[in-house]
Amino acid sequence: MACNLNMTKSTYGLVGYPLGHSLSPVMHNTAFKELDVEAVYVLFPMKKEELKPFFDDLKSPDSPIFGLNVTVPHKENVIPLLDSLDAFAEKVGAVNTVVITNKRKLIGYNTDGPGFLAHLTECGFNPKDKRIAILGAGGASRALISAFCLLPEKPECIKVYDIDAERAAHLIRDLGERMDISPVKIVSSIDDLNIEIADLLVNATPVGMKAEDVALVSEELLHAHMMVYDLVYNPSETALLKMARQKGAKAVNGLKMLFYQGVLAFQRWGEVQLSDQIKKRMWEELEKASQSH
Repeated sequence: MACNLNMTKSTYGLVGYPLGHSLSPVMHNTAFKELDVEAVYVLFPMKKEELKPFFDDLKSPDSPIFGLNVTVPHKENVIPLLDSLDAFAEKVGAVNTVVITNKRKLIGYNTDGPGFLAHLTECGFNPKDKRIAILGAGGASRALISAFCLLPEKPECIKVYDIDAERAAHLIRDLGERMDISPVKIVSSIDDLNIEIADLLVNATPVGMKAEDVALVSEELLHAHMMVYDLVYNPSETALLKMARQKGAKAVNGLKMLFYQGVLAFQRWGEVQLSDQIKKRMWEELEKASQSH
């Protein structure tokens, strides 16, 4: 298999804060091993003030780093530090994948949106004419809303709530300049999401990552005819997903989205189409790691 990964002890990794929960290294290091290339995927926990010096160093010809993923809270913060964005990342205004070329140019991509839609398709959920409720207006939410709004057949409505009302308002103003977001409405309370009649509820906040986190929505709003999708994948069952299962709803965590966006990111880094066999091995190791956490 032709592979363009820079593999003399090259480094790839994940930038975000905190990163103790991440299973990305398991998946990507499995792919490197399967491809028999000398590379490693590591975690780069860093706060906002550490981003610029780190990204400046990436431009050095001596840097061993050739590709990154970006997660909370930096998906928007990294954009001014990059040389260019691909068309989808430009529309989204959030980046979760960075390719570093041989000439040390930094190119931003967003594989979250396509990764999320790929998993919805696998789950048999078609967003066309559906009522969707989203918790959170951060980088992940941007990618999901953009992916929905760029579909030829859009959802009927997408209601979004964030505890930071100004952040949510900014998201809509920003996206509205670059695409048709007519199905999207910002609401001022969780009750206004109308979860009781929603076809899909997405938690795009970090709430649920800590064992003590309680669900943001009350159980009586959930119903058996909906799908509840929590982007949190560690723990594998958050309080929200537990409630959803008890109500008979289809309850799904973000592990498969992590997998799909990761495959797309890896293919960007290496200009390589991963075989079904390698993808299968990546998923097996990811699933195994998630069960042991």
